[in-house]
Amino acid sequence: MAKNVLGGELQACSNAPLTGFFRDGCCNTGADDVGVHTVCAVMTPEFLAYSSAAGNDLVTPNEQFFFPGLKPGDRWCVCAPRWQEAFDAGAAPPVVLEATHLATLEWISLADLKAHAQTRE
Repeated sequence: MAKNVLGGELQACSNAPLTGFFRDGCCNTGADDVGVHTVCAVMTPEFLAYSSAAGNDLVTPNEQFFFPGLKPGDRWCVCAPRWQEAFDAGAAPPVVLEATHLATLEWISLADLKAHAQTRE
């Protein structure tokens, strides 16, 4: 059973749009996930613009990869290193701690995640 950054059971991040490296709705990770898609983030205009400028367009749909394109308010499993880069640049999106995988703590401090926490609705 996967754990979240708080030590509890990893909760789903989003099923609409369907997220996760494994497209299972959770920010699960494994050996094939070289990007470490473990942070359940709530998209903001600032983060979407930052990600696009950094070379990862999260807004434009890509049917080849079953990617719907994201809009502000969507939840998505983002790469831990990219979230940290956005944090350092002042553009980090809110995170859902219960749905953020424990492996995230190899990249990001729990204090920084908690400072950007959004409670589940």
